[in-house]
Amino acid sequence: MTDFEIWENELKIIWDQLGTLSNDAFIEKIKVHTSKISDNQPAISNFEKACAYDSTGFEKSAEPLYRSALESGLTGLRRRRARIQLASTLRNNGKIHESIQILREEKENYSDELDDAVNAFLALSLSSMDCDKEALSLVLQALSAHLPRYNKSVYNYSKKLLP
Repeated sequence: MTDFEIWENELKIIWDQLGTLSNDAFIEKIKVHTSKISDNQPAISNFEKACAYDSTGFEKSAEPLYRSALESGLTGLRRRRARIQLASTLRNNGKIHESIQILREEKENYSDELDDAVNAFLALSLSSMDCDKEALSLVLQALSAHLPRYNKSVYNYSKKLLP
């Protein structure tokens, strides 16, 4: 096992403690742990700190860390997660237009196991802008892929909600 794999396993153990520690104690554990890689992996370090702030309700502190992680070259699934989570944080911070822009870019340019999450957060942002029919359409599209029956019907109805 590599040093980074050991670090990732230790990180998972810390994340499993979310909700069992005070928010401050949890954030401090993440900060201490990410300091071990901050010189070599600043993007991952900032991303994990952003997640800790975001998960404990400190969206204003998370936003600049997500941005820094992305600007530092965050890659892979963490990059996609950072974009989704940044967009959600932006919505919570009242920057709904930017949230929608980021999520539309993700929807248009990438596809992976997080596609439904992109649709869900885009639907939330659209709903915050009173675009409820488009939001409902996205949610129904995402849901249709998981239905044991009626998936084609639900998908087709979702498309009819749009002009």
